[in-house]
Amino acid sequence: MIAHGSPLGRLQGDFFGGLTAGVVALPLALAFGVASGAGAAAGLYGAIVLGFIAALLGGTRMQISGPTGPMTVVFASALAVVGGDVAVAMAAVMIGGLVQIGLGLLRAGGLVRFIPYPVVSGFMSGIGVIIILLQSAPLVGAPTSSSPLAAVIGLPGVLAQVNGEALLLGFLTLLIVFRTPMAVSRIVPAPLVALVAMTALAVVAGFTVPVIGDIPRGLPALVLPAFTLETWTTVLLLGITLGLLGSIDSLLTSLVADSITRTRHHSNRELIGQGIGNLLCAFVGGLPGAGATMRTVINIKSGGSGRTSGVVHALFLLALLLGLGPLAERIPLAVLAGILIKVGVDILDYRMLR
Repeated sequence: MIAHGSPLGRLQGDFFGGLTAGVVALPLALAFGVASGAGAAAGLYGAIVLGFIAALLGGTRMQISGPTGPMTVVFASALAVVGGDVAVAMAAVMIGGLVQIGLGLLRAGGLVRFIPYPVVSGFMSGIGVIIILLQSAPLVGAPTSSSPLAAVIGLPGVLAQVNGEALLLGFLTLLIVFRTPMAVSRIVPAPLVALVAMTALAVVAGFTVPVIGDIPRGLPALVLPAFTLETWTTVLLLGITLGLLGSIDSLLTSLVADSITRTRHHSNRELIGQGIGNLLCAFVGGLPGAGATMRTVINIKSGGSGRTSGVVHALFLLALLLGLGPLAERIPLAVLAGILIKVGVDILDYRMLR
């Protein structure tokens, strides 16, 4: 058996962590792409480019980066303000990247150490509760809610839309991720066991359940960010907003990773890595993003502890884009929901809540 602390053990952990994070990132990237108005492919391009660059150049070794909810909302409003002109919206993304690089060079990332631990704890527990609420509907085969509040309000409707086959897959997934012995998890992470076994069961048994579905194929075309004299103030303001939001989002995720792994990240390096990643996203028409808390925690819990995990996550998504998409298109959403609910439960900071 490979020793967990050995270089080979760490490499194995990074591989499984990155792979599991990639599977979780896939539907989120596609959904964020659609929600932004730029299309599903834009979400995937952003997850690949930012995920790869931030993993190599960032200051948090096990951080997984890609499109996030807050960044998608700001980008969607930018796209709407400029009348759907992608080149102009990408100019805002480019400025956002430059703002992050500037903040890193000015050593503004050091300010993150003044954030009190109760704030980080509340952020962690809040993310955990949001994950559990949002994944409760897909766990039973019902459509995903757009927000935690909508998930609570829509709970009676979810109970009326229960899909028995999805519920069975979700229940078995929860059983695997919560009850797999540590001896097995050290070799192959429980989320990956659940993912492969439950997807195989759904395919072999011919279950009719919601799945990830169509994945875009092919490499992105080069986009040249542009803006006119009429739009430059709007583009500048939106760019600064994206840069500041992405910086706060990423550094909070870095603090969460620190608190789970008992390590310390390099804030300024993280900002520069995120900035370069977002800057390059602008040239491939990719969605801007930040350090993603849920995907980072998934990575850590599945064995990821180094930069290789973030690279594996990005290369896995790239492989899907280049033709391996059919392998992931049939993954049931109920199985992903079960894996994410385990992450939500694990991320709750029980010590601070007490």
